[in-house]
Amino acid sequence: MHPTIQDHRNFLKDNLRLSINFTLTDQNKGISAPPLQKPRNSNQQEIPLTYPDDWPVDFNISLQSAICNRKSRRSFTQESLSIDELAFLLWATQGIRQQINESSAFRMVPSAGCRHCFETYLAVTHIQDLAPGIYRYLPVNHRLVFEKKMSPSGFFSEAALNQSFVEKAPVTFIWTAIPYRMEWRYDLAAHRVIAMDVGHVCQNLYLACEAIKAGTCAIAAFHQHKMDQFVGVDGEDEFVIYMAPVGKRRD
Repeated sequence: MHPTIQDHRNFLKDNLRLSINFTLTDQNKGISAPPLQKPRNSNQQEIPLTYPDDWPVDFNISLQSAICNRKSRRSFTQESLSIDELAFLLWATQGIRQQINESSAFRMVPSAGCRHCFETYLAVTHIQDLAPGIYRYLPVNHRLVFEKKMSPSGFFSEAALNQSFVEKAPVTFIWTAIPYRMEWRYDLAAHRVIAMDVGHVCQNLYLACEAIKAGTCAIAAFHQHKMDQFVGVDGEDEFVIYMAPVGKRRD
C-alpha cells in the first residue's frame, strides 16, 4: 500500500493519543484558554438577532420528518430568507445553551472537551433586511457583525472550484477552524476531533433547513487559499474548513 494512504488512514485512528503526554498541554501548563469567540473590531457595529421566543413563526418540525426529508440540495428558488430564519439556523448550528466561562459554553451541537473551535461566517446575497456581504456570527451575544464587502462576482464560485450554486444561494455558511482552541487541551490529538466536530455542526444545519422549507449542501472541496482570502482569514491560525449554501428548496 502507498505509504501516504497508510499515513492518512492512521490519522483516522486514535492511536496517536497513546503517545501524547497530556501533562504538557497548554491547559495543564496553566496557560489561559483561548476565548470563546473572536472579538469584534472596535468599529464594527453588532446586528441583533431574534431569539426563539421572539420568532414570528413556529419552526418546529417532527424529528422523523426532518431526518426522512434531509438530503443535499444544490438548486434553490429565487426567494430570500428572512433574518428570523437566519437567526434560527445560526442558533441551531452554533447557538449557546449555557455559557460556562469566558472560554467555554454548552451549545446546540457537541464538541470534544467543549472546545468548539469554529467561527461562522456568512456570505449573504439575499437575506431580508441585511445588506449583501460577509458577516460573522457572535454566538455569545447572538448577533452578527459585518466583516467586508463581497468579492467581485465569480470569485466565490472560483474559490469553490466552480461549484457555481454557491453564488446563487441567499446565504452560504462558511465555517473556519481556530485549531488552537482544541490544541490547547488535546495537543496533536486535536485535529482528528476537529474534523468530527464540524460534521456535527453541518448536520444540524441540514435538519434545521427542513424546518424552514430550505435546503443545503455540504461542501468540503474548495481552493483553500482563495476561500481563506474570500472570507478574510490568515490561513494559518484560522482557515476555512467547511461550507454550506442555503436557499429555499424546489419541491
